Amino acid sequence: MNKIVKFVVLPLAVIVVVAVAIGAYVAATFDPNQYKAQIVQAVKDKTKRTLKLEGDIKLAFFPSIGATVGKASLSEYGNEQEFASFGDLRVSLKLMPLLSKEVIVDAIEIKNLRAKLVRGKDGKLNFDDLTGGPGKKETAPKSEGPPVKIDINHVTLENAAVNYVDHQAGTQYALSKLNLKTGRIASGVQGKYDLSFTAQSDKPKLNLDTAVKTSFMFDLDKQHYVLDGLDLSAKGAAAGVSNLAATVKGDIDAKPSTKELIVSKLAIGATGKPDGGGDLNFKFDAPKLNVTKDNVSGEKIVLDATIAEGKGKTIVKLEIPGIDGTAKSFSAASMTLNVEMQGDGATTKAKVSSPLTGSVDAERIELPKLTAAVTVANPKLPKNPIDATITGSALVDIAKENVNFTFATKFDDSNINGRAGLTKFTPPAYTFDVNIDQLDADRYLPKSDPKQKQPEQPLDLAVLKNLNASGSIKIGSLKVSNVKATNVRVDVKAANGRVDVSPIAANLYQGTLAGGLSVQSAGTPLVGMKQTMSGVNVGALLKDAANFESLEGKGNLSLDVSGQGNTVTAIKKALNGTAALKLTDGAIKGINIAGSIRDAKAKLGSLKGEKVQAASQTEKTDFSELTGTFNIKNGVAHNTDLDGKSPLLRLGGDGDIDIGNENLNYLVKATVVATAAGQGGKELGDLKGLTVPVKLTGPFAKPEYKIDFSGVAASAAKAVVEGKKEEIKSKVEGQVQDRLKGIFGR
Repeated sequence: MNKIVKFVVLPLAVIVVVAVAIGAYVAATFDPNQYKAQIVQAVKDKTKRTLKLEGDIKLAFFPSIGATVGKASLSEYGNEQEFASFGDLRVSLKLMPLLSKEVIVDAIEIKNLRAKLVRGKDGKLNFDDLTGGPGKKETAPKSEGPPVKIDINHVTLENAAVNYVDHQAGTQYALSKLNLKTGRIASGVQGKYDLSFTAQSDKPKLNLDTAVKTSFMFDLDKQHYVLDGLDLSAKGAAAGVSNLAATVKGDIDAKPSTKELIVSKLAIGATGKPDGGGDLNFKFDAPKLNVTKDNVSGEKIVLDATIAEGKGKTIVKLEIPGIDGTAKSFSAASMTLNVEMQGDGATTKAKVSSPLTGSVDAERIELPKLTAAVTVANPKLPKNPIDATITGSALVDIAKENVNFTFATKFDDSNINGRAGLTKFTPPAYTFDVNIDQLDADRYLPKSDPKQKQPEQPLDLAVLKNLNASGSIKIGSLKVSNVKATNVRVDVKAANGRVDVSPIAANLYQGTLAGGLSVQSAGTPLVGMKQTMSGVNVGALLKDAANFESLEGKGNLSLDVSGQGNTVTAIKKALNGTAALKLTDGAIKGINIAGSIRDAKAKLGSLKGEKVQAASQTEKTDFSELTGTFNIKNGVAHNTDLDGKSPLLRLGGDGDIDIGNENLNYLVKATVVATAAGQGGKELGDLKGLTVPVKLTGPFAKPEYKIDFSGVAASAAKAVVEGKKEEIKSKVEGQVQDRLKGIFGR
């Protein structure tokens, strides 16, 4: 034994002592700061980035080999803008394992790290060239020999700050007060992890203090990841919730490559205050869930959430009592979802249930026999309460990012069926196809009390900003805002904050409707409409749509307008575009112009000035044809080419229809052109050429007509004189002809 100590151990000890002495001498005498310029130039040549070394560089060779670098910074690729910097960096590697090509990092310690990470609009990151990503300019030579093993004793980050700007998504995040302490980091080895940071963002709104503690293990070769005793907490504001306090606790064992997952005692909770006021309370519990190649099982899973905002409240509870099966096929006897929404005196309750089946291998979840019972109670609705039962099925294909939901329901007097779903999860892309045999939408719209007129609410189109959807709706018979239509079809496409409804097609009041509608939500809402109505009974349409009974007729109307505003009234007042009408066999209701001319004739010479009379639904002026075009500017439709024809009269016009304020200011000129019977034709035989000016003014609902009798008298007198001229001329010509016959005997 003594010989062994003498001839083996002692020589080894001497070698170690000598090695330590040599390392200490080199560390004490070698000054790496003399080579700063060469280091900076080498980085410049290799990376096209500028390295600044403002602090000292210190080397150590034993028992670990490493370096400590003082304040330093690195620029962006190809320019001098700072990419990252730190106040102090220490990296050390264990010396002896290097001899067998094992890299065991004793420590990585960084203080006051500052970095700005940027994703451009082209998707490239500003550090791709350093990591071998798409932006890498040079390729490092492949290393030869056995692979290098990485084993890090610990990593420490102290007071780090990282900014991330994503120009592609239009988002920006800042992580500050970032502190990290880890235990050993090596494949297959259990380690500790302690992280804390403050996350902030203006878009989306975010301000969270976050802390994570856990034991972790990873095996990169087997793609096996374990979190034991996970304890995550976050406090602050996020997702429109202030005073947020969120926690995640549990154990997670995942093998993504084989789709295996074991979850134990997973509990997620959150409380807070929604920005609109109220309270948020969220809980999710999964005591045990095993997903392996041979077995899929789980205990009762429960989600319970309550959101109270202002006068509204939403309660959601989801329960899956247990799961059993294999990775190829698993099932749960039932899935139950209860939703209750309360607000403004109304309550909506829905209970959804179905057996649940699925496949881990195929990455599918199915609700094959889905039933939903819905009750809506709202005293403001014409029909209250409203009950509906929905049946159908739902399929979620995770691998294809696809969701398909088919349904059928008897809703009040309506039979509804169709499908809805997702064609992409991120960002979500919705599709739908709905068929309704009949629908009276007015039965489900709140009643309005004219005595308690509420101030007009601004349009809230925020939901359109990120909406991506396409589909169609078909309705056999529709009534909405008292307007009736049949064979209705609308195709909808929404993307990039814009919704296009085109085509819109329907049978409408003995005619047809075709056109489109667009809504843009960016900034101030913008609405555009192009519609063509052919062969429509305009009188019946206007009466039902706007209680406007001043026009009758059947024919064509076209409209091409757009308007911008934060309310419906503002949009109407900002309308710009054109309109045109061509009607036949109709009437202007409220006044009998021919009758007024007849009365004026009887009182000719005694009437002066204007006579104002309210519209009377028993009076009307018939026409066989009426055409006109309108130029609409800032909500006012201006017309100068009204042309109306009847056997007795010719109608012309000039004036404005104020759509925004629902007011008329229009001058109709009626000229006698014939002496046919009807509407006083015989009595006006001697007033051919007479023009009657009629001024239409006042609100749509109750317009007034002003007849200028002075103008009528003057025009009538002129017409009589012209008539007498013709009569005298005719008599003179007759006498001359008689004389000539006598002279010439013919």
